Amino acid sequence: MAMRRNIVAVTALEGTSLHIRFQDGIEGNINVADLVPFRGVFEPLSNHATFAQVRVNPDVGTVCWPNGADLDPYVLYSRITGAPLPGQPE
Repeated sequence: MAMRRNIVAVTALEGTSLHIRFQDGIEGNINVADLVPFRGVFEPLSNHATFAQVRVNPDVGTVCWPNGADLDPYVLYSRITGAPLPGQPE
């Protein structure tokens, strides 16, 4: 069973990047534009003022925005650390 990858802190950086810290102390920067197209629920995030409203949702352990957009913490952890996603071979 994969270890939970809870995010405990997030800061919006320039452009569409975030600085993320995980519960295990791992931290790093990630460009959201490399993960998702800014369409649908993510479209409002193309406005930096909206993007900067990012918060940690402690109930699910990931980043989210007021409009309901969120990102998978396992994908974020994998992108920052290079670790495989759950279910992928190491």
